[in-house]
This record gives sequence, structure tokens and C-alpha cells, in this order.
Amino acid sequence: MEELVIRDADVVDGSGADSYRADVVVDGGRIVAVVKEAAAAGCQRPRARRELDAEGLVLAPGFIDMHAHSDLALLRDPDHSAKLAQGVTLEVLGQDGLSYAPVDDRTLEEVRRAITGWNGYGDDVELDWRTVGEYLDRLDRGIAVNAAYLVPQGTVRALAVGWEDRPATGRELERMRQLVAEGLEQGAVGLSSGLTYTPGMYAGDAELSELCRVVAAYGGYYCPHHRSYGAGALEAYAEMVELTRQAGCALHLAHATMNFGVNRGRAPELLALLDRALDAGADITLDSYPYTPGCTTLAALLPSWAGAGGPERILARLGDPATAGRIRHDLEVAGSDGCHGVPVEWDTIEISGVTVPALSDHVGRTVRESADARGEDPWTTARRLLVEDRLGTTILQHVGHEENVRAIMRHRAHTGGSDGILRGAKPHPRAYGTFPRYLGHYVRESGVLTLEECVAHLTGRPAARLRLPDRGLVREGYRADLVLFDPDTVAAGATFAEPRVLPEGIPYVLVDGRFAMEDGRRTDVLAGRSVRRTPV
Repeated sequence: MEELVIRDADVVDGSGADSYRADVVVDGGRIVAVVKEAAAAGCQRPRARRELDAEGLVLAPGFIDMHAHSDLALLRDPDHSAKLAQGVTLEVLGQDGLSYAPVDDRTLEEVRRAITGWNGYGDDVELDWRTVGEYLDRLDRGIAVNAAYLVPQGTVRALAVGWEDRPATGRELERMRQLVAEGLEQGAVGLSSGLTYTPGMYAGDAELSELCRVVAAYGGYYCPHHRSYGAGALEAYAEMVELTRQAGCALHLAHATMNFGVNRGRAPELLALLDRALDAGADITLDSYPYTPGCTTLAALLPSWAGAGGPERILARLGDPATAGRIRHDLEVAGSDGCHGVPVEWDTIEISGVTVPALSDHVGRTVRESADARGEDPWTTARRLLVEDRLGTTILQHVGHEENVRAIMRHRAHTGGSDGILRGAKPHPRAYGTFPRYLGHYVRESGVLTLEECVAHLTGRPAARLRLPDRGLVREGYRADLVLFDPDTVAAGATFAEPRVLPEGIPYVLVDGRFAMEDGRRTDVLAGRSVRRTPV
């Protein structure tokens, strides 16, 4: 007898097709039968050792977070309710060009310092890997949700070139090609870049194109955080489309949006650009989160020249009054490339987390508010934070536009990604609320998407991008990564004031056929494993 039958569920299967009522049978971590109501009429209904009454609940594939920053959180926090409670059963890690493999001892320390604001320093995690394969093996010891990995181009550049602002030599480029190939052979699904973050931003298009050719040969995809989401955003998107066209590589645009005042209402221009490329045969997808503010580190706003040489060189430049003055001019007057070519507006920069407890009184205030409370100008406050917090400060950037968010989420190439940073006293609520917010606010309350469309954006479409042959749909033979939610009550609990509140209306989540969330509570199940590239 099979392990589980989920009775009388309203199945939204991830394909975009209309929902239907069915009994779904699970055994051995897979869906072994989907018995529709019409087919069951007059027949004996399936039985199992456990029966779950799903009356009034929607059964869908588990949600796929196409842009996650849980690289250490999955190892640090076995509970991981921030994602499981949302119905997430798979996260894509290694984002924005910076993560923890492949590394050597030197670059591991540099990367830890560079992205402390994203993931913490990592002194509470045994960092006992160096290659991509070793990192994936570590995940296979048991984690809360499944995880795929992108080779991070910035980390690769740090390993082969260093943190200097210069072109790679021929030998260095060949080394980077080799590192990317090795990562893909070991199971990575593609390559990420952070082209407003050092050292990845120092790579020119020719260098990136060479790496994308390697990715294309392995059937992976390129996921760039491109060079601007502000001034020049449309040109930056076009650059990525053309670069991958020439390389013959699939493209997935990270946290796709059009931000800052210069881009209000301009999402249709971006979508027209993508539609032209898609109609010409390009393989393009994108992800977005359903909020207007962004989230990054305060150090990310600095001009690229200030980051050359790595974290210690940044701190040295900030400590020198003359050099700090140049940085200030680039930030406040010229428009730093780290701030997307737009002069910084300190009243839009909210401090969301610090690593030094003595600085915690800054959290929850904008840089301008914090400066006003101290009787100083905003740059003085920002500079002090950068130095005293050793570049670990995280921020929210209130620079988005609702009309752009809505337009992009309707697009035929759209998928969902939280871009969730789980560190800090007041993280962005997207880390805890992205997927229920899609279902509650943008489906039920606003009608921007139908339920079937939305679930397809969060399940079947991302699974297709990841080339996963047995995930993302409710189908016989598919993995039993499933979520059951109440369409009438599902909602994000997280807010900007209280960002760590778990969602409502998602009582059950199964990973590999096992209940990781049951009756709205986290179980002790750790059924997640690495999800590795499917060979072409």
C-alpha cells in the first residue's frame, strides 16, 4: 500500500492549465497517481497508509525560488522556515556573482568578507569545501529544501585574476573558462554575475562572452545582475541580450526591474526589448520579487574604482580623507556605477542590518534620519557605518515603482525569485513573504495574475529553465515536492515593520514526499538535497 493519498485537492498543476479536483497518491518520494474526480466516479478511490483531506485547499508543485541567498543559511539553520513556510521546495543559490565555491583559502576569506552582509561571515558554519562539487556534497548531507547552484563569476574572477580593475590575461581567461567548466561538470546549473559588484564588474563583454560559451556547451544558463537598474538600465538589459545571443547561451535576468526616478513607467520598453529577442528565437527568462524596494549592502553603492583590490583596500580608501572625498563626489554628484549611475538619495537608503551590535541603533532608519539624529551630514554617517561595520551593513533601497513591478510579473518569461537576504535585524520582507504575497496580494486581491498563471510562474516555468525533467508539475512520476494552501487566506505575514513573520494559509509542504510543514508547523524533516545539472 502506498504511503500517502491527498484527497479532494484542487490541483493547480504548474502548467498554466485550468485547475481540477483530484486525489494525488505519493509513494517513495514521487507522485505515483493523479486520479481526477471524473475518472474516480463510480470507481474505487485510491487508498494509502495515510490519507490527508485537502478539501478547500489547492495542491500545487512546490515553489522554486529562482534567486535566493541561502548559501550558508541552509547549513546554519536546519529549520529554514523562512522559505519552507512559503511553500518553497527548491532554491537557486550562487547568485549575483559571489558565493563560496570554487575557492582557495585566500579567496574564501575574501568572499566571506565581501558578502558578510548577505550571509554573515560564516564563522558559525564549517566551511569544509573548496570546489562546487564539494559544496553540493555538503548540501547532500541533508537540508530543509532542495538547492541548485550557479557558478559565481565574481568568485571565479577573484580566484583567477584577483580583485583588480583590469582585463584578464589570456592565461587568466583560460583559467576562468576551466573553473566554470569544472563547476558545471560537478553539477552547477549555470553561471551568475554581479556586474555592479566587485570584482565581477571589472569583466568586459568579451570576457563574459567567453564564459557564456562554456555555459552554453553544457546546456546551462547565464544569470546576470547586469550593469545598471537605474540610469542606463535599458542599455544594460540590451547588453546582456546581445552578449548571450552571440555566445549562443540561454539568459535568465536576475531580479528584473526598472528602478529609480529615471525609469518610472518604463517597464513596457524593457518588455518590448525582450519580446523582440524572444520572437527572434532567443532563450530568455527572468525573475522578480513582488515588492518595490530593493536590498543590498551599503558597500555595494560605492564606485567600482573604490573596490579594486578587495575589502581591505576599500576600507583603506574610506580611511583616507582625500580618497573618501572622491568617493563622496561619485556617490552624491556624479552617480556611482555601484548606485546604478544615479546620484544617491540618502532618504531612500534604509539601514536594515549591521554586524556590529554597537551600531544597532541605526537599524530601521534611513541614512539621512540617522545622520539628522547625530547632527551630521549623511555621508559622514554612511562612511562611519562602512568603516565601523567592516562593510557588513545591509540596506533597503526605496527606489522601485509599482507599475513596473506589475507589468514585469505579467510577462510570458517571468518567474518568481525572492532575492531574500536572511541576515540583519530588519531584513527585506521578501525573504519571508515573496510567494504568499504573489498568491494573496497579486492573485486574490489585485487580479494581476490568475491563480493558474501565477503557480506556473512559480513552478513549471522555473523548472523548465533549470531543465529539471521531473519537477515543477503535478504529474505521475514527478518528484513529490508539493505545497497545499488555502487560496482564500494565503497571505504574507512579513511587513517592513515586522519582516520575520511567517505567512498564513499554507498548512502543508512536502519535500521528497515527506511533510516538512504539517498543520502550519515545521517538522524535523531534512529531505532537501542538491539538484544538479541535467547533462545535455
